[in-house]
Amino acid sequence: MSAKGLGINSKLVHGGYHPDATGAVNVPIYQSSTFAFRDAAHGATLFAGKEKGYIYTRIGNPTIAAFEESVASLENGAGGIATSSGLGAVNTLYMALLGQGAHMVSTAAVYGPSRGLMEKHFARFGAEASFVDTSDLENLRRAMRPATRLVYVESPSNPAMQVTDIQGAAAIAHAHGSLLAVDNTFASPYLQRPLDLGADVVLHSITKFINGHADVVGGVLVAKDAGVHARLRDVMVTTGCNMDPHQAYLVIRGLKTLGLRVERAQQSALVIARWLESHPKIQSVRYIGLPSHPQHELAKRQMSGFGSMIGFELTGGLEAGRIVMDRVRLATLAVSLGGVETLIEHPASMTHAAMSKAAREAAGFTDGLVRYSVGIEDVEDLIADLDQALSAIP
Repeated sequence: MSAKGLGINSKLVHGGYHPDATGAVNVPIYQSSTFAFRDAAHGATLFAGKEKGYIYTRIGNPTIAAFEESVASLENGAGGIATSSGLGAVNTLYMALLGQGAHMVSTAAVYGPSRGLMEKHFARFGAEASFVDTSDLENLRRAMRPATRLVYVESPSNPAMQVTDIQGAAAIAHAHGSLLAVDNTFASPYLQRPLDLGADVVLHSITKFINGHADVVGGVLVAKDAGVHARLRDVMVTTGCNMDPHQAYLVIRGLKTLGLRVERAQQSALVIARWLESHPKIQSVRYIGLPSHPQHELAKRQMSGFGSMIGFELTGGLEAGRIVMDRVRLATLAVSLGGVETLIEHPASMTHAAMSKAAREAAGFTDGLVRYSVGIEDVEDLIADLDQALSAIP
């Protein structure tokens, strides 16, 4: 059935599903690298390049297509493109929309490898980028150039938890003839739909909330316009960063419970954030559900919930961060986020260690920042675990 017109949870369960001849309730894993060409009697043409069905899994596969259709439906886009990793989606975006001499403006506190990919590799081929605090649209407006082809926003951002006005960013980008892409990983389509707010492309690391079980690495792009979708897909197919059918099957399974997982985790996150705000070892808390967050009102307008990502600054800086990382017991010390299990990490010594202290501070976070991804455990147990870890800070 078509998912058009359904509510978000109904789309999560039924989007992309079209029963095959067996009537299987779940989308089957079409674990095939290639597909036989059919003759005209079976509704297709014999000649390569004109086949109406599937040809080769790098180009398209029924299991992967079901996932792409589902996410495109959730994001209200023209089509989805599944990739082998979240960074594969970022690479596809850059390659499709940037070229020699092109300029990009991006959120400074963007996911570290997204920035590194541009600064270390695309810069070698003549592309340029400016990284600014896009939570202040004046910074974005000042950074635009005649050569700007892409505005790349992450909202909420990783790990600074800054929120960017997507509608406002779209207006600035479009006024300069640029496209706006939004990394929607932290919010997921359950809480935020950037295409509805004026963005041209939305992307996710589906490793995080969309899959939600810490057992798949993958990415997805959704374009608002069919022409942009075609440009992105062409790059994905040519570079060969397609998703695997078994990956897609697992993500479809995880996607069905996205709403339940997000609701449970964000309920606990608000309780934990309020508790952290009153703790003497905490300098500040960055949770967009708290009125103290500088973009709290903006988040209320453009999101349907505040999610389960918390950043908090420890009073003891880098050393305090290391102490807490060594002492947590229930929360898992690991990179990534958005799973059923609570994960904790210290950006200055882990995910963003390659950045200088000055660069980290310019991006909006200090050596004492801890990133905390709330899972679905009992909130009382999570608070007790944090309490015993924080008590070890001198």
